[in-house]
Amino acid sequence: MDENETFSPEEEMLLNKFVTNSASDVFALKNLPEVIKGALFSRYSRSKLGLKRLLLKEFVLGEDESQFKEICALKEGDDHQQMLAITKAQNFYDRILDGYGDDSIGELGGAHIAMENISMLAAKVVQDCRIGGSPLEKSARYVYFDQKVNGAYRYLREPKIMNSPYGKSYESCLDHLFETYSALIPPLTEQLKKSFPQAEGQSSGAYTAALRAKVLDCLRGLLPAATLTNVGFFGNGRFYEALIHKLNAHPLSEMQKLGLDSNRELAKVIPSFVRRSDIDHHTDQGYRLFSSELKEGLKRATEMFVPPYTPTEGRSVKLIESDENAIESVVAALLYEECNMPLEEIKKIAKKLSEEEKEEILHSACAPRKMRRHKSPRALEHIFFTFDLSADFGIYRDLQRHRTLTQERQRLTTDLGYYIPEEILGTDMERPYREAMARAKSCFEEIQKSFPLEAQYVVPLAYNIRWYFKINLRALQWLTELRSAAAGHPSYRWVAQEMARQVSEKLPQLRRFFHFVDYEGHSLGRMEQEVRKERKRSLLL
Repeated sequence: MDENETFSPEEEMLLNKFVTNSASDVFALKNLPEVIKGALFSRYSRSKLGLKRLLLKEFVLGEDESQFKEICALKEGDDHQQMLAITKAQNFYDRILDGYGDDSIGELGGAHIAMENISMLAAKVVQDCRIGGSPLEKSARYVYFDQKVNGAYRYLREPKIMNSPYGKSYESCLDHLFETYSALIPPLTEQLKKSFPQAEGQSSGAYTAALRAKVLDCLRGLLPAATLTNVGFFGNGRFYEALIHKLNAHPLSEMQKLGLDSNRELAKVIPSFVRRSDIDHHTDQGYRLFSSELKEGLKRATEMFVPPYTPTEGRSVKLIESDENAIESVVAALLYEECNMPLEEIKKIAKKLSEEEKEEILHSACAPRKMRRHKSPRALEHIFFTFDLSADFGIYRDLQRHRTLTQERQRLTTDLGYYIPEEILGTDMERPYREAMARAKSCFEEIQKSFPLEAQYVVPLAYNIRWYFKINLRALQWLTELRSAAAGHPSYRWVAQEMARQVSEKLPQLRRFFHFVDYEGHSLGRMEQEVRKERKRSLLL
């Protein structure tokens, strides 16, 4: 703590209500609403005072002392009290903050929000917003989706489709997908028990959990994109504003409703952070106009300049671009921190180095790594790769969550074929699986004629989707080493392995940076992880 920053005993008593340590230079805030924390930190950036002194002077004991006390004391009450609380907090925040920042002040407060009973398609839309938010989605490999609620399977009854002549066929098709999913759980479980029997001395709990994950990994491809799921978020205000703008501007009605609902609920806890995303606010209206014109312009350009194309069915991972001077770029960046010369000059030196000298520098950057969680230097971010991928939507759902990269996907269709797990091939289960896929394709193609966007809800997760990743070497190292781990889904393990393999073949000097990529096959991949969990639980008892 600054030697001049001293507090009287009375001030320390007040501070201790709101900070974890009034005597240290490092402390956390407590017992303060998001609106106060946001206002405090925004003011902090333009004050010579320390945060604790600022909190006392301008908030706890300042001109707004009475209002500060009222806001901090607000608790759950009736609707009228809640509305007064929201208005009071918003007015307080706006008055203090409007003169103290720009869009970045939206990052000074945050909230948790749950989005329940949204489609898997909607879950991907909300997770597209990458910066400032941390999502967690209900897992299709740990949770059975065969339950009915009030006699109905849990999928979105899309309003446009349900109110059209396609309504009955849509519902019949999706019911059939869920019925097939449910019917195949018992026989597949029995088959896998025979193929991978429980080993002597193996924990029954770990074996059961690993077996369940294997069964659901195989069958999740039958679930349609309309399947209802839950997503939880923690995010800052700036993230939520951008997310709601995007949802409000989306052409699908589910996303628009999700935007309205999210704005309404977040306005109850962080009102000023999301005020500009209200549909009546000129900022949101401007964003919707921008988004509409952008989509229309790109659609016209595509129709004008891109000829018809018949896609090839099947999965693929293709490295289509990489930096020409990749090795020299990363070598120069590795040397930069210990030098005192401009990067441009270091790059000239790097180009003149022999292959052996470059290898020595690269080796020094990866030799200390003993596990994948040891992050490589940021110098690896100087190399970029672009991959064009075609794989089932289930894989995309898993890999899309990696946010430190540039990615874009195409619309869900049934044009690229579908994936069928090898555990189902050649068994009595193959026929009903394929029949369900064929029926979904027929239903999709029929609905697509009138509702091309809404038809996406019919597409099962097993059907392939095309997307691209533009990713730097450091992020690729993390993605491939994480997603190739034994506990992962076999399909996305294959994608991760392919990405690492293709980069290593194109630039062999970089192979060393994929040391912890697991290229092995694993029967019950989650077994080891479940055994560790059982061991931890036993130690806690």
